[in-house]
Amino acid sequence: MTSAEDSLPLVDDELDVLASLVPLAGQRIIELGCGAAKLARSLVERHPDSHVTGLEVDERQHAKNVAAPQKGLRFVAGGAEAIPFPDASFDLALMLKSLHHVPQPLLGQALGEVARVLRLGGHLYVSEPVYGGALNEVVRLYNEEGVVRAAAQAALDAALRSGVWEPVAERRFEMPAHFADFADFEQRMMRPTYADHRIDDAKLASVRAVFEPHMGPGGAHFTRPMHVRVLRRVG
Repeated sequence: MTSAEDSLPLVDDELDVLASLVPLAGQRIIELGCGAAKLARSLVERHPDSHVTGLEVDERQHAKNVAAPQKGLRFVAGGAEAIPFPDASFDLALMLKSLHHVPQPLLGQALGEVARVLRLGGHLYVSEPVYGGALNEVVRLYNEEGVVRAAAQAALDAALRSGVWEPVAERRFEMPAHFADFADFEQRMMRPTYADHRIDDAKLASVRAVFEPHMGPGGAHFTRPMHVRVLRRVG
Protein backbone atom coordinates (compact mmCIF):
# COMPACT_ATOMS: atom_id res chain seq x y z
CA MET A 1 0.00 0.00 0.00
CA THR A 2 1.54 3.29 -1.08
CA SER A 3 0.39 6.88 -1.21
CA ALA A 4 1.32 9.96 -3.13
CA GLU A 5 1.25 13.53 -1.86
CA ASP A 6 -2.14 15.23 -2.29
CA SER A 7 -3.76 12.02 -3.53
CA LEU A 8 -5.73 9.12 -2.11
CA PRO A 9 -3.75 6.07 -0.99
CA LEU A 10 -3.21 3.52 -3.75
CA VAL A 11 -4.23 0.04 -2.58
CA ASP A 12 -3.31 -3.06 -4.57
CA ASP A 13 -5.06 -5.55 -2.30
CA GLU A 14 -8.26 -4.55 -0.51
CA LEU A 15 -7.78 -7.40 1.94
CA ASP A 16 -5.17 -5.18 3.61
CA VAL A 17 -7.79 -2.47 4.14
CA LEU A 18 -10.30 -4.99 5.45
CA ALA A 19 -7.77 -6.48 7.86
CA SER A 20 -6.97 -3.03 9.25
CA LEU A 21 -10.63 -2.34 10.12
CA VAL A 22 -12.26 -5.56 11.38
CA PRO A 23 -11.22 -8.86 13.00
CA LEU A 24 -10.65 -11.65 10.47
CA ALA A 25 -9.17 -14.53 12.48
CA GLY A 26 -11.64 -17.22 13.52
CA GLN A 27 -14.61 -15.44 11.96
CA ARG A 28 -17.82 -16.68 10.34
CA ILE A 29 -18.04 -14.47 7.25
CA ILE A 30 -20.62 -14.02 4.51
CA GLU A 31 -19.86 -12.19 1.29
CA LEU A 32 -22.98 -10.93 -0.48
CA GLY A 33 -22.59 -10.75 -4.25
CA CYS A 34 -19.25 -12.52 -4.10
CA GLY A 35 -18.58 -12.64 -7.85
CA ALA A 36 -15.45 -14.71 -8.44
CA ALA A 37 -14.66 -14.48 -4.69
CA LYS A 38 -11.09 -13.32 -5.25
CA LEU A 39 -10.78 -11.58 -1.88
CA ALA A 40 -12.56 -14.41 -0.06
CA ARG A 41 -10.13 -16.96 -1.46
CA SER A 42 -7.18 -14.88 -0.28
CA LEU A 43 -8.82 -14.33 3.11
CA VAL A 44 -9.18 -18.03 3.96
CA GLU A 45 -5.60 -18.65 2.85
CA ARG A 46 -4.40 -15.94 5.23
CA HIS A 47 -6.82 -16.96 8.01
CA PRO A 48 -7.43 -20.73 7.73
CA ASP A 49 -9.43 -20.71 10.99
CA SER A 50 -12.10 -18.52 9.35
CA HIS A 51 -14.92 -19.65 7.09
CA VAL A 52 -16.47 -17.66 4.25
CA THR A 53 -19.85 -18.22 2.64
CA GLY A 54 -20.13 -16.63 -0.80
CA LEU A 55 -23.67 -15.68 -1.87
CA GLU A 56 -24.12 -14.98 -5.60
CA VAL A 57 -27.20 -14.37 -7.77
CA ASP A 58 -25.47 -14.83 -11.13
CA GLU A 59 -26.04 -18.50 -11.99
CA ARG A 60 -23.08 -18.69 -14.38
CA GLN A 61 -20.64 -17.22 -11.88
CA HIS A 62 -22.05 -19.36 -9.07
CA ALA A 63 -21.46 -22.49 -11.18
CA LYS A 64 -17.85 -21.43 -11.76
CA ASN A 65 -17.37 -20.89 -8.03
CA VAL A 66 -18.79 -24.29 -7.13
CA ALA A 67 -16.53 -25.90 -9.74
CA ALA A 68 -13.46 -24.46 -7.99
CA PRO A 69 -13.85 -25.52 -4.33
CA GLN A 70 -11.47 -24.35 -1.65
CA LYS A 71 -11.10 -25.25 2.01
CA GLY A 72 -12.84 -22.71 4.21
CA LEU A 73 -15.21 -21.59 1.44
CA ARG A 74 -18.76 -22.55 0.56
CA PHE A 75 -20.88 -21.07 -2.20
CA VAL A 76 -24.64 -20.58 -2.11
CA ALA A 77 -26.96 -19.21 -4.78
CA GLY A 78 -29.03 -16.28 -3.56
CA GLY A 79 -29.39 -12.52 -3.16
CA ALA A 80 -28.85 -10.13 -0.27
CA GLU A 81 -32.57 -9.35 -0.04
CA ALA A 82 -33.33 -12.96 1.03
CA ILE A 83 -30.32 -14.49 2.78
CA PRO A 84 -30.93 -18.23 3.29
CA PHE A 85 -29.43 -18.52 6.79
CA PRO A 86 -30.76 -18.29 10.36
CA ASP A 87 -30.47 -15.24 12.61
CA ALA A 88 -27.03 -14.41 14.03
CA SER A 89 -25.23 -16.91 11.77
CA PHE A 90 -22.23 -14.68 10.99
CA ASP A 91 -19.66 -12.39 12.61
CA LEU A 92 -18.88 -10.33 9.51
CA ALA A 93 -20.68 -9.48 6.27
CA LEU A 94 -18.88 -8.19 3.18
CA MET A 95 -20.35 -6.27 0.27
CA LEU A 96 -17.57 -5.55 -2.23
CA LYS A 97 -18.86 -3.39 -5.09
CA SER A 98 -22.19 -5.22 -4.76
CA LEU A 99 -24.56 -3.01 -2.75
CA HIS A 100 -25.36 -0.78 -5.75
CA HIS A 101 -26.33 -3.91 -7.73
CA VAL A 102 -29.19 -4.65 -5.33
CA PRO A 103 -32.45 -3.41 -6.94
CA GLN A 104 -33.23 0.00 -5.44
CA PRO A 105 -36.63 -0.98 -3.99
CA LEU A 106 -34.90 -3.85 -2.13
CA LEU A 107 -31.94 -1.98 -0.63
CA GLY A 108 -33.56 -1.46 2.76
CA GLN A 109 -34.75 -5.06 2.84
CA ALA A 110 -31.25 -6.29 1.95
CA LEU A 111 -29.60 -4.32 4.75
CA GLY A 112 -32.28 -5.58 7.11
CA GLU A 113 -31.42 -9.14 6.10
CA VAL A 114 -27.73 -8.46 6.73
CA ALA A 115 -28.58 -7.18 10.20
CA ARG A 116 -30.66 -10.30 10.85
CA VAL A 117 -27.92 -12.80 9.98
CA LEU A 118 -25.18 -10.93 11.88
CA ARG A 119 -24.67 -11.48 15.59
CA LEU A 120 -24.84 -8.47 17.88
CA GLY A 121 -21.47 -6.74 17.64
CA GLY A 122 -20.85 -8.17 14.17
CA HIS A 123 -19.58 -5.94 11.37
CA LEU A 124 -20.76 -5.01 7.90
CA TYR A 125 -17.97 -3.93 5.53
CA VAL A 126 -19.27 -2.12 2.43
CA SER A 127 -16.85 -1.14 -0.33
CA GLU A 128 -18.34 0.90 -3.18
CA PRO A 129 -16.77 2.51 -6.26
CA VAL A 130 -16.97 6.29 -6.26
CA TYR A 131 -18.77 7.85 -9.20
CA GLY A 132 -15.78 9.69 -10.61
CA GLY A 133 -12.40 9.29 -12.28
CA ALA A 134 -11.15 8.49 -15.77
CA LEU A 135 -12.31 4.87 -15.73
CA ASN A 136 -15.81 5.93 -14.75
CA GLU A 137 -15.89 8.31 -17.72
CA VAL A 138 -15.43 5.30 -19.99
CA VAL A 139 -17.78 2.95 -18.17
CA ARG A 140 -20.68 5.39 -17.90
CA LEU A 141 -20.97 5.48 -21.70
CA TYR A 142 -22.54 2.01 -21.57
CA ASN A 143 -23.36 1.54 -17.88
CA GLU A 144 -24.57 4.71 -16.17
CA GLU A 145 -24.48 4.05 -12.42
CA GLY A 146 -24.66 7.52 -10.88
CA VAL A 147 -28.18 6.98 -9.53
CA VAL A 148 -27.69 3.47 -8.16
CA ARG A 149 -24.42 4.31 -6.45
CA ALA A 150 -26.01 7.31 -4.74
CA ALA A 151 -28.95 5.11 -3.73
CA ALA A 152 -26.58 2.61 -2.13
CA GLN A 153 -25.03 5.31 0.05
CA ALA A 154 -28.45 6.69 0.94
CA ALA A 155 -29.56 3.21 1.99
CA LEU A 156 -26.59 2.95 4.36
CA ASP A 157 -27.45 6.36 5.82
CA ALA A 158 -31.05 5.21 6.36
CA ALA A 159 -29.86 1.98 7.98
CA LEU A 160 -27.75 3.97 10.43
CA ARG A 161 -30.76 6.10 11.37
CA SER A 162 -32.73 2.95 12.21
CA GLY A 163 -30.73 2.33 15.39
CA VAL A 164 -29.77 -1.18 14.31
CA TRP A 165 -26.29 -0.08 13.25
CA GLU A 166 -23.58 2.25 14.43
CA PRO A 167 -20.77 3.64 12.25
CA VAL A 168 -17.30 2.28 12.95
CA ALA A 169 -14.96 3.55 10.21
CA GLU A 170 -14.68 5.04 6.74
CA ARG A 171 -11.81 4.84 4.28
CA ARG A 172 -11.21 6.31 0.85
CA PHE A 173 -8.53 5.01 -1.48
CA GLU A 174 -7.83 4.15 -5.10
CA MET A 175 -7.29 0.75 -6.67
CA PRO A 176 -5.31 0.20 -9.88
CA ALA A 177 -7.06 -1.22 -12.94
CA HIS A 178 -5.04 -2.37 -15.95
CA PHE A 179 -6.24 -3.52 -19.36
CA ALA A 180 -3.94 -4.98 -21.99
CA ASP A 181 -5.99 -3.45 -24.80
CA PHE A 182 -9.57 -2.54 -25.70
CA ALA A 183 -10.47 -6.18 -26.33
CA ASP A 184 -9.44 -6.96 -22.75
CA PHE A 185 -11.59 -4.07 -21.47
CA GLU A 186 -14.55 -5.17 -23.59
CA GLN A 187 -14.45 -8.74 -22.33
CA ARG A 188 -13.97 -7.92 -18.64
CA MET A 189 -16.01 -4.75 -18.24
CA MET A 190 -18.59 -4.55 -21.00
CA ARG A 191 -19.76 -8.15 -21.20
CA PRO A 192 -20.03 -9.50 -17.64
CA THR A 193 -22.06 -12.64 -17.05
CA TYR A 194 -24.37 -10.87 -14.58
CA ALA A 195 -25.61 -8.05 -16.84
CA ASP A 196 -26.55 -7.31 -20.45
CA HIS A 197 -25.38 -3.82 -21.34
CA ARG A 198 -26.94 -4.04 -24.82
CA ILE A 199 -23.66 -3.47 -26.64
CA ASP A 200 -24.20 -2.75 -30.32
CA ASP A 201 -21.63 -1.65 -32.91
CA ALA A 202 -22.30 2.06 -32.38
CA LYS A 203 -21.94 1.84 -28.59
CA LEU A 204 -18.81 -0.27 -28.93
CA ALA A 205 -17.26 2.34 -31.24
CA SER A 206 -18.13 5.24 -28.92
CA VAL A 207 -16.59 3.50 -25.91
CA ARG A 208 -13.49 2.56 -27.88
CA ALA A 209 -13.00 6.19 -28.91
CA VAL A 210 -12.87 7.31 -25.27
CA PHE A 211 -10.81 4.32 -24.11
CA GLU A 212 -8.06 4.36 -26.76
CA PRO A 213 -6.42 7.68 -25.67
CA HIS A 214 -5.55 5.95 -22.37
CA MET A 215 -3.54 3.25 -24.16
CA GLY A 216 0.22 3.24 -23.84
CA PRO A 217 3.03 0.77 -24.56
CA GLY A 218 2.00 -1.34 -21.55
CA GLY A 219 -1.74 -1.07 -22.06
CA ALA A 220 -4.25 1.22 -20.35
CA HIS A 221 -3.71 2.04 -16.68
CA PHE A 222 -6.46 3.53 -14.52
CA THR A 223 -7.14 4.01 -10.83
CA ARG A 224 -10.63 3.51 -9.41
CA PRO A 225 -11.60 5.63 -6.37
CA MET A 226 -13.24 3.57 -3.62
CA HIS A 227 -15.26 4.40 -0.50
CA VAL A 228 -15.42 1.93 2.40
CA ARG A 229 -17.90 2.18 5.26
CA VAL A 230 -17.87 -0.19 8.24
CA LEU A 231 -20.98 -0.58 10.40
CA ARG A 232 -21.48 -2.54 13.63
CA ARG A 233 -24.70 -4.41 14.48
CA VAL A 234 -25.95 -2.98 17.77
CA GLY A 235 -29.73 -3.01 18.16
